[in-house]
Amino acid sequence: MKNKPKAPTLRQFQDRFPTEDSCLEHLMRTRFGDRHDCGKCGKNAHFYRITTRRSYACEYCGHQVYPTADTPFHRTRTSLRDWFYVMFMFCTTRNGVAAKEVERQIGVTYKTAWRMCHEIRKYMAQTDGDDMLGGGGGIVEIDETLIGGSISGKGSGYKANKTCVVGFLERDDKLVTRVVTRRDKAAMHLMINNHVLPGAKISTDEFGGYKDLHHNGYQHMTVRHKAKEYSNPVTGAGVNAIEGFWSALKRGINGTHIHVSGKHLWKYLGEFEYRHNRRHAPHLMLDEMISAFQR
Repeated sequence: MKNKPKAPTLRQFQDRFPTEDSCLEHLMRTRFGDRHDCGKCGKNAHFYRITTRRSYACEYCGHQVYPTADTPFHRTRTSLRDWFYVMFMFCTTRNGVAAKEVERQIGVTYKTAWRMCHEIRKYMAQTDGDDMLGGGGGIVEIDETLIGGSISGKGSGYKANKTCVVGFLERDDKLVTRVVTRRDKAAMHLMINNHVLPGAKISTDEFGGYKDLHHNGYQHMTVRHKAKEYSNPVTGAGVNAIEGFWSALKRGINGTHIHVSGKHLWKYLGEFEYRHNRRHAPHLMLDEMISAFQR
């Protein structure tokens, strides 16, 4: 039996990025390469390190470039090695990373730790992307759930202060999630058209927002939860995979973060989505994050 790849260990991370300079050098070479055309003199040049700042200078004209510009580390006064370490934490956990844990681990203020975590979550969501689903020939499961809020208090009701999230999961493939404000038929059909390729097989429950999807060119299957049917071996209908992701997401939020506001929920979804979509290659999660910076 083939062994599943493992995420990098802390020792491996420390050996790879032992100093602040090693992190900046990695950032520079990842974004600009060993040589690139200078934006000022136009010559193909090697850029050498300026020791007094986080910049590199053209060997011909001295024009400087800043590897941290337009990255999550832009204008940060926090050590790059601390940033890389927190990214390592995000890639080696299952249930997320709390800002209080970052505060304890690297010795920064809670405000700094909170900002670092949110910038990394946004970057994870950006790196993950949102490719159209259904092209692999698999069944795309679609389901919605409510997250957060409170049911305490007179007249608050089940949905009080909760945020609705819709998930699209192609079996054995990629996941996409979206925070939504409407779940009516028109809104759900528009969202599905934007995330699932025409002709794909779609499996949902009986929720009314999914009615008449066959008119949009989809092969629509429905699992009847009201009849206590949770999968249909004949048609392949079922939403067990996406419901499994909802369970993992809620365990992470309730166990690690206690509460997540609707305003910031999309960042947490991006974080969990990133890890889920790379669950079969945990050894590549960190590499992809520290190699995907845009020039």
